[in-house]
Amino acid sequence: MMRVRGFGGGTPLFFKEGTPMFTDSPHEECGVFGIYAPGEDVARLTFFGLYALQHRGQESAGIAVSDGRTINTHKEMGLVAQIFDERALSHLKGHISIGHTRYSTTGSSAVINAQPFSMHTLLGPLALGHNGNLTNAVALRRQLLEKGVGLMTSSDSEVATMLLAGLDGETWSERIAGFTSCVEGAYCLTVLTQDALFAVRDPWGLRPLCLGKLGENGWVVASESCALDTIGAEFIREVAPGEVLQIDRAGPRTIALHPAPKLALCLFEYIYFARPDSELQGQLIHQVRMELGRELAREAPAVADLVIGVPDSATPAAIGFAQESGIPYGEGLIKNRYIGRTFIQPDQRLRQQGVALKLNPLRDMLAGKRVVLIDDSIVRGNTSGPIIKLLRKAGATEVHMRVSSPPIRHPCFMGVDMASQPDLIAFNKTSDEICAQIGADSLAYLSMDGLLRATGRDPNGFCGACFSGEYPFPVIDSGKEVFELTSV
Repeated sequence: MMRVRGFGGGTPLFFKEGTPMFTDSPHEECGVFGIYAPGEDVARLTFFGLYALQHRGQESAGIAVSDGRTINTHKEMGLVAQIFDERALSHLKGHISIGHTRYSTTGSSAVINAQPFSMHTLLGPLALGHNGNLTNAVALRRQLLEKGVGLMTSSDSEVATMLLAGLDGETWSERIAGFTSCVEGAYCLTVLTQDALFAVRDPWGLRPLCLGKLGENGWVVASESCALDTIGAEFIREVAPGEVLQIDRAGPRTIALHPAPKLALCLFEYIYFARPDSELQGQLIHQVRMELGRELAREAPAVADLVIGVPDSATPAAIGFAQESGIPYGEGLIKNRYIGRTFIQPDQRLRQQGVALKLNPLRDMLAGKRVVLIDDSIVRGNTSGPIIKLLRKAGATEVHMRVSSPPIRHPCFMGVDMASQPDLIAFNKTSDEICAQIGADSLAYLSMDGLLRATGRDPNGFCGACFSGEYPFPVIDSGKEVFELTSV
């Protein structure tokens, strides 16, 4: 059984041209989840795992379950809670499952690109969920087409699925173990066969992936540890860069391990992407973000009466800034957490309200105050100005903008939608010019050195290409909808 259904022709109405409205943050990647647990309701556990990973993608979601013979899949456009109900879950019976939440980085936001992808092969059924971007996807797609392989979607994840199905090897273990030698880029995969679960992490470790234990015989893999906590699984370890992990009745075992000479975990996992209650490389994300704020206060102090954060992602950094600076922390903006979850578009008058639909100021907190406004990043700069106007209208006498990451000057080609380079406000503007454009009294970014101090890690183990332009491997700017725009 495969059920696919879209709203509004396949594109959620709260997305405009592939981008959530009223936001200026780097946009989410994807979330992957997998579970091997005989005797458990794996579809239900996967639902809750995806619910915990909803922040990583809100365009579509899906679950595929194996009962040892066949794989059944259910996927739709929308949020996890909108897609799955008791009826949908009742059809997903088995003991192995994978799940996926999607934000499109290659391929348009349409139901045909929703994951997991599934198919029948000579080795039996196969399903795959993918987080990341394959930087050689165009070449791989052309190779598949030249071999006569038919492709139905515009996603590099379908390319990965078809490639995997066609690799040499008499078993899935052999084929999946050889997958990393064929592809380039950022990828974390959960792969489901009729009798096993596989987890694959790219050699650079660009995207996070972890392993957990559930009860006596259950094993779980997930993009973040918060998904393990949600279903009561115990965190065991992170899947290593370049590792291919096989999980079946014999438990988990490594069938391949090929790390790159230089690792490159995405720094934005610490700054924005990961949930604050997740752990990454032994560090609680919330604590790291507080330290980002402390470093920012040391580097760029301000004379002010109140520190506030742009909710919710900048809240920990704002708390850290307040602790280090001695300026009181307070909530000055209240976020409507459901505005991005409606399929009803605002009319033109409400659209002009922009940020006011998502954020509302607390006037009594702001009136007559000099305010330090903390945000985690500025991408296009299209919301910072309206937020500052909102604060001034509420009575703030000064607004000093502080950003807990360095200026974003370069696009990401490894699975993060950050806009093209000309659209990045810091690409061709100085901090003073940006400050004037957004209407702040002052503006300062955290330095790269400060960012690395806050994470407390070796600078050679991270990818900060969006700040420096130094990518971990050669990349080509092909665009997220390249397969819709070309014959390949």
